Amino acid sequence: MIYTLTIGSVILISIVSLIGILFISLDRNKMQKILHFLVSFAVGGLFGDAFIHLLPESFEKLGSNLFTSLSIVLGILIFFILEKFIRWRHCHITSSDEHLHAEVTLNIIGDGVHNLIDGILVGASYLTSIPIGITTTFAVILHEIPQEIGDFGVLVNGGFSVRKALVFNLLSAVTSILGAIISLVIGPQIQGYSLFMLPVTAGGFIYIAGSDLIPELQHDVNLSTSFSQLIFIILGIVVMSLLVLIE
Repeated sequence: MIYTLTIGSVILISIVSLIGILFISLDRNKMQKILHFLVSFAVGGLFGDAFIHLLPESFEKLGSNLFTSLSIVLGILIFFILEKFIRWRHCHITSSDEHLHAEVTLNIIGDGVHNLIDGILVGASYLTSIPIGITTTFAVILHEIPQEIGDFGVLVNGGFSVRKALVFNLLSAVTSILGAIISLVIGPQIQGYSLFMLPVTAGGFIYIAGSDLIPELQHDVNLSTSFSQLIFIILGIVVMSLLVLIE
C-alpha cells in the first residue's frame, strides 16, 4: 500500500512537468499574473504543510529537543546548498530574456537534483504515515506547478523547441521517482529514518517558501496585486488546514 501510494504520488508530481504546454499561448503579462497567484498559493501550501502537519508530527514523535531543532535547520541548509552551490534556481516568474544557453543547462541539472530530493522527502513522509505522505505530496505539487511553468518558459526562450522543452522538463521531473525509491529502499533499513526526515522536510519547505518564493512576490508592490497575493497565501494555508481532517 505504502509503495503504491508513494510511487503513484511521485508519478503525479512528474506529470505536472508537462503543465507548461497549457500556458504557451498566453502573452507574458497574463502569464506573470497567473504565476503570481500560483506562487502565492504555493507559499501558503508549503508553510501550511510545514507548520500544520510536519512540525507538530515531528515534535510529537521526536520531542521538543535540540535534535529536532537541528534537523529543521539541516533541512534549511540542504536547500540553501542546493540553490547556492549546485546553482539550482527556480524561475517561477519569468524574465526569460536574461537566460543564456548555459543557464538553461544548469536549470535542467539543478531541477533534476531538486526533484530527486522532493522524491526522497515524499517517500520518507509516506513511511511516517499515509496522511503525512498525502499532505507532503500536495504541498510539493502546489510548488511544482509554478516551477514547471517557469522552467518550461526558460527552456523555450533558451532555444529549445516546445517538444524538446517538454521532454527535458519531464526527464528532470522523473528523478523524483528515483528519489522516492531510494527512501522506500533505505528507509526500513535505517532506524528512525522517516521520523528524522520529518523536521528536515519541514525545514526545506520553510526555506523554499520564505527564501525562494516570497522574494519573487515582493517585486510587484501594486496594492491590488499585493492584496491578491495575501489572499492566495491564506487560501493555501486554509487548504492545508482542511487536510487535517484526513489524519
